[in-house]
Amino acid sequence: MGDEEPDWMPAPRARSAMSRRLASASAAMTTAALAEITRRYPWFSDLDADNRSSVTLVVRAGVDGFVHWFAGTTTSAEQRNIFSAAPRSLTTRLALQQTVDLIRTTVETVEQQINTALPRSDRQTLTLAVLQYSREIAFDAAEVYARAAETRGAWDARLEALVMDAVVRGDADESVVSRASTLGWHSPEGLCVVIGELPASDAALRELRTHAAKAGLDVLASVQGPRLVVLLGGDFQTEDEALDHVADLTGSFGDGPVVVGPVVGDLVEAVISARAATSGRRAAPAWADAPRPVSARALLPERALAGDGHARRELAHDIFGPLAGHAGDLVSTLEAYWASGTSIEATARRLFIHPNTVRYRLGRIEDLTGYAPSDPRGSYVLRLAGTLGRLLD
Repeated sequence: MGDEEPDWMPAPRARSAMSRRLASASAAMTTAALAEITRRYPWFSDLDADNRSSVTLVVRAGVDGFVHWFAGTTTSAEQRNIFSAAPRSLTTRLALQQTVDLIRTTVETVEQQINTALPRSDRQTLTLAVLQYSREIAFDAAEVYARAAETRGAWDARLEALVMDAVVRGDADESVVSRASTLGWHSPEGLCVVIGELPASDAALRELRTHAAKAGLDVLASVQGPRLVVLLGGDFQTEDEALDHVADLTGSFGDGPVVVGPVVGDLVEAVISARAATSGRRAAPAWADAPRPVSARALLPERALAGDGHARRELAHDIFGPLAGHAGDLVSTLEAYWASGTSIEATARRLFIHPNTVRYRLGRIEDLTGYAPSDPRGSYVLRLAGTLGRLLD
């Protein structure tokens, strides 16, 4: 209650007598409070036996604590520690609002018992006392839940970092999937890894989670050195769909490139996306005009030149390979097109074919590879793919 007694507190002798009468009624108060809690709140009966027992301990500690507090036989720290009787797990089972309901019901029941079971001369003083005591207990409950939330937040952050580390290193097995599920990961249809610079503000990361949740996306994120690594999951299945989602989240990253790895089907395969995104983020500065966000696949030339063997093989086998294996003369047409300064008419003359045949073949090249020879960026990718295709053949 502090160093000074309130004006309404009786003299020591009267207070002592009142405390004895209050103590004799405490058991009945506890029983009545639990009965009222059971009647008012169906969720109490739905608790398992251990948690119902824990709630009983808290209610009993609250009533007994009030008795000792009024008698002046406890210190300030002791009288505000009624939750120490219950296990910490109770704060994860009961919401703060449910705990507030318990306190309110217990206070109301104690007040009712004071007004029915104790002498009239005691009632006004004890009613004032229980109101002051309940206010302190309410603050105590808020503090307990704040500490629990802080502890859970720290634990969740460590667990999230462990999951992300396993994804990036390729160690994501079923145990990692289970851990991710405890963080709200729902095993979505598609997922990808996104890497960008760490935002300057901690609020940016909270905003990223908020925006992702509003878009119906699952998100896990961790800070790895100067970079923010995000695992994004949703109902997307293609690279373009993933890029559209990430485009709405780029404001939550720091300045610089934001690279999106390929879409994969589950956490076990997420290392493929992580590896490509990591390589792409390392090589992205080499493409000065890269969009933001940019896919790791769009950065294949820069990744290959930076020493990424996976990117080299993808250029050689997945882009140049279909051209080399085509029954037509796509490779020779492409080389003639470049040698002729990308002029269709000059290419036709060089190959002794009609210009429309050149146009058709160039269109087939774009269909097979996804890159247009007439586009400067597409031409760059195709040239490097051809060089690597011959070197790795």
